[in-house]
Amino acid sequence: MTVNQEFFTLNNGKKMPAVAIIGTGTRWFKQEETDKTFNNDLVEQISKGLTLPGIVHIDAAEIYRTYPEVGKALRENKKPRDEIFITDKYSTSLKITENPIVGLETSLKKLDLEYVDLYLLHSPFITVEKYGISLEQAWKDMETLYKQCKAKNIGVSNFAIEDLERILKVCEIKPQVNQIEFNAFLQNQTPGIFKFCQSHDIRLEAYSPLSPLQKKPDNYESDPFYIYVADIAKKYGKTDAQILLRWVTKRGVVAVTTSSKFSRVQDAQNLFTFDLTQEEVDRITELGLAHPAQRLYWNDVYDKYNSESQKQ
Repeated sequence: MTVNQEFFTLNNGKKMPAVAIIGTGTRWFKQEETDKTFNNDLVEQISKGLTLPGIVHIDAAEIYRTYPEVGKALRENKKPRDEIFITDKYSTSLKITENPIVGLETSLKKLDLEYVDLYLLHSPFITVEKYGISLEQAWKDMETLYKQCKAKNIGVSNFAIEDLERILKVCEIKPQVNQIEFNAFLQNQTPGIFKFCQSHDIRLEAYSPLSPLQKKPDNYESDPFYIYVADIAKKYGKTDAQILLRWVTKRGVVAVTTSSKFSRVQDAQNLFTFDLTQEEVDRITELGLAHPAQRLYWNDVYDKYNSESQKQ
């Protein structure tokens, strides 16, 4: 059985799947990583996902505390390693391990892997006072892991323009990816970040791309955005979620999604059985921008940008 897949080429020439079908944060995030909090449902969901044809993209992170579940699913599956794309992230909002090198070496042991396909700094909030290292030194650690081939690609997450500029001033290896909260109702997590990453050949990756469906306004049934998405979904015989995920990828952004329902995981893996026209992409963009910024995460840090986050 074959599957239609699309890939984005990164600035180092390597490719990554245009959609991650199992994000192990948001829906699955835990406060503790213990035997008591072990989630068999997540193991089952990952295991089922790994039975799907094509390259399966799994998104993990140190702070999600789901390494035991991801590791068990990986060990028990029969899918070749080169058909699995693993993203991992070093915790920065909460210090769990000493530095990115220790962080990745720890997760590789827990996951029983020799490398991850993409390793990210989870946020730019790294200070000498809190971590004992600066943001710049943290990036140098990332470069070390890249050179050691323990991370095939490296990048960042939740970085604003000024954060990326700090990295670009000192880097030997430019970030390949910036994973941010991105959806039709939040087209710039921070001011100008979409165009900045495009112009600097840093691939954007979207978490919470289905926020407009997760948090609908009271009048959504008469809202032009939702009416249009429903019409397009009917036209192509797809779900509203598939339309919005496809819109993300058509904007040149990797989509990270997840669900407790396996049918939706399958829908995401089969996302590229249809296409949107440029006119449809532009219309969804326009109707989305008519909505105020809808931010589900990092509100305490980034709500101050809400008036600018819905500007192209």
